Amino acid sequence: MTTAAPTSEAAADAATSPPTRRVVQAIELLSRHPAERLSLARIVRATGMSRATAHAVLTQLTADGWTTRDDAGNYALGLSLLAVARRAESAFPLRRLAAAPLRELHESLAVPVFLAEREQDTIVITEVLGTPSVPWIRTGRRMPLAPPVTREFIAWAPESERRAWLDAADPAHRPRLEAVLEATRTRGYTVERLADDSGPMLEALASLRNSPVTDPLRHRLSALITDLITIDYLPDELTDHNAVVSVSAPIFSPEGAVTASIVACPDSQLTAAALESLAAATMAAARAVTRSR
Repeated sequence: MTTAAPTSEAAADAATSPPTRRVVQAIELLSRHPAERLSLARIVRATGMSRATAHAVLTQLTADGWTTRDDAGNYALGLSLLAVARRAESAFPLRRLAAAPLRELHESLAVPVFLAEREQDTIVITEVLGTPSVPWIRTGRRMPLAPPVTREFIAWAPESERRAWLDAADPAHRPRLEAVLEATRTRGYTVERLADDSGPMLEALASLRNSPVTDPLRHRLSALITDLITIDYLPDELTDHNAVVSVSAPIFSPEGAVTASIVACPDSQLTAAALESLAAATMAAARAVTRSR
């Protein structure tokens, strides 16, 4: 996977609905605090909505049973939303199969983990355990199946699909990507890393890319972000200090296609031995899900 925000999100801004976005913001905020009741003032601060807008949104959500309001004027998720969520579970059966392996991996490694599923040419994060250091990693986040990331979904793909994916990459990166895909098939996992000391710069560029800018500038920012990403580790590059953001292992369908991945996010310096141990645990979790399908 990756540490940079997906490039497709900013491009879709023009087609979004601000009123709908406000509803989503309110529900997402309440879902991140399931054991709390949030005041209107706190919701306004967290979402950036005006008080009047937030009040209107929450009044409608409460009327529909998606949120509840107590006598003190604080809000929480409602039972109607829970019913919708339970019905929606049927659209993501892999979440149920992956629940136990994902939880066991999270507890054994003591790092955030998440499940990513493929929907045609899009990757969707469908479950997150823990709190990843990168804020865009959250349930429901979508990203394009595009280089240089999502490599675990491409490494075992047919030659024609791999070639189309490589052709979409920066020409300067293609030789390394080909070597990385081959290494991925051999060892069974991918590693996301950053160039030394590039973390703060990457976050700043990602923030600028998602702000109102012209398309040429947005494309340039995307190119700069890509330049800061060092694409994976090849076997002979491992040292005693490897900057590992995440490790991804594929989940295969009965037909042998990679349809999902389990991703562990240590976001720390690991020795080669520690990296291999973490990768082995992540691959074991992914194999457990594959066997259960």
